[in-house]
Amino acid sequence: MAASGTAGYGAELANYVDLASIAAVVTKSLSPEPWGGNPAPRVHETTGGMINSVGLQGPGVEVWLEDELPKLLATGARVVASIWGRTLDEYARAAEMMAAAPPEVIAVEVNISCPNLEDKKRMFSHSASATAEVIAACAPVGRPRWAKLSPNATDLVPIAAAAVEAGAEALTLVNTLAAMAIDVRERKPVLGAGRGGLSGPAVKPVAIRAVYDVHEALPHQPIVGVGGVASAADIAEFLLAGASAVQVGTATFADPRTTGRLVTELTQWCRDNYVSNIAELVGAAHR
Repeated sequence: MAASGTAGYGAELANYVDLASIAAVVTKSLSPEPWGGNPAPRVHETTGGMINSVGLQGPGVEVWLEDELPKLLATGARVVASIWGRTLDEYARAAEMMAAAPPEVIAVEVNISCPNLEDKKRMFSHSASATAEVIAACAPVGRPRWAKLSPNATDLVPIAAAAVEAGAEALTLVNTLAAMAIDVRERKPVLGAGRGGLSGPAVKPVAIRAVYDVHEALPHQPIVGVGGVASAADIAEFLLAGASAVQVGTATFADPRTTGRLVTELTQWCRDNYVSNIAELVGAAHR
């Protein structure tokens, strides 16, 4: 899948990838109302990846449904809509508005890795109870909910379990790592918002461990692995750890054809490694 936040609202990739040929396009996260995001600069290249502080800029669910979704559906893509909020009420409103989406929106990824204005000490995804409350609040969306969780939590397993107990049909592991860069000449943060999130190859070992730990604890729970995927071997590693599917994000900044290319490369990797069914890889590292 194309990961949330790395290809706009998806249709932008159609010039480079046959979007109908990949599992799904996960949209940039949407709040119930338009949101301006963080001040520039918003993206910084770093060793092994990039740091971003885009700040979840978006037009809101209603505008996306009217203006952006038709263009994406015209490509033949399956769509997973990502939603977020700063309060439980905002999550609930986003879910209620997204319920009006057509059936081609096959699931909703609930981005819980957002600042929690109701508890300024932590993000929603740093608390099992807050995570459960968000997932439950999004039930009105009327389609499968995927909980996108943060690698910054001290212990991810109880948080993942709480999301499942509250109704999450799948878990997306993981979001970005908290990060920062400082301009040593200017003696100030590089990003306009100061802090940001690290993505790309540097986070893959963290994401692999998150998937492995959660699959070990919840072996029957579908997991979508994300973090540093750039090759067929990366996909295989996530599957072996316990993921049922993967998302590709940061790699598309270097080459927007990456997601489509990896579909072909994974097929060849399976042939080369005598894998007749991709399902036989899922969780195999635990056996």
